[in-house]
Parts: sequence; structure tokens; C-alpha cells
Amino acid sequence: MAEKIDESAAAKRLGALHEDWRLEGGKLSRRFAFKGFQKAVMLANAAAFLGDREGHHPDIAFGWGYCEVTFTTHDVGGLSELDFDCAAKLDALVAGT
Repeated sequence: MAEKIDESAAAKRLGALHEDWRLEGGKLSRRFAFKGFQKAVMLANAAAFLGDREGHHPDIAFGWGYCEVTFTTHDVGGLSELDFDCAAKLDALVAGT
């Protein structure tokens, strides 16, 4: 089972991610902007696929011109290493496209 990390560890891990990731209320979120709807849907699907593969599912919201991905570890009531690992993998996936 994952262990909750403290704010100091979360801030340190945040520094290794893309600058658009934000910490707020025990959650790690990034909002992606697009021109149109199709790319937002494609990113939502990619984030869902990643979550399934990793066994750690993000909350995903999308619409015309945006997709927001949020990681948190519900079992620990906040953030764990899993959240940052998945965010880093999503960063790598997006950078490769």
C-alpha cells in the first residue's frame, strides 16, 4: 500500500515535473490547453490508458480546448509517490508526441 508523503516531499517532487503541475488540497493537477476538441479527447484517453496500466487512476476533465488531469491517492487521503510517478510518466508521454 502507498504511503502519504508530507508537503515538503511533495514540493521537492513537484520540482522534477513539468512546470504546469500544481499542488492544491492534497492533489496534483495539470491543465493542458489545445485548439479544438480532438486533442483534448486524445489526451484524456492517453491519461486513462496510463492510469489503467499503472493501476493508479487520475481524475480527468476535458472539453473544447482543455484537458485537466488530477492525481491523488484516495487510500492515504492525499499524495503519495504513485501520484508523482504517474505525473512524470504522463509528462514523458506528452513530450513524445
